[in-house]
Amino acid sequence: MKSATIPALRVEPELRQAVEDVLGENETLSSFMESALRAGVARRQLQREFIARGLAAREEARRTGEYFDADDVHAELQAMLNAAKAERERH
Repeated sequence: MKSATIPALRVEPELRQAVEDVLGENETLSSFMESALRAGVARRQLQREFIARGLAAREEARRTGEYFDADDVHAELQAMLNAAKAERERH
């Protein structure tokens, strides 16, 4: 597949300098920008999926009338976190 270009990006000189200051060895400004774009796209996709799951869960709860108390959910999540921490400390 042929590659495509992204429109030029105008930024403040301070931002460009900040980017150049954090570039890794043999990393180019273009590769940094591509990496940032890919990360941004992935983050937005995850956000959309998260929202879609939340909306579906809301509709399922409305349909079934089955709801869970937030305090109960938090307690269960805390117990899971505590168990995972204890397991990690054993190893």
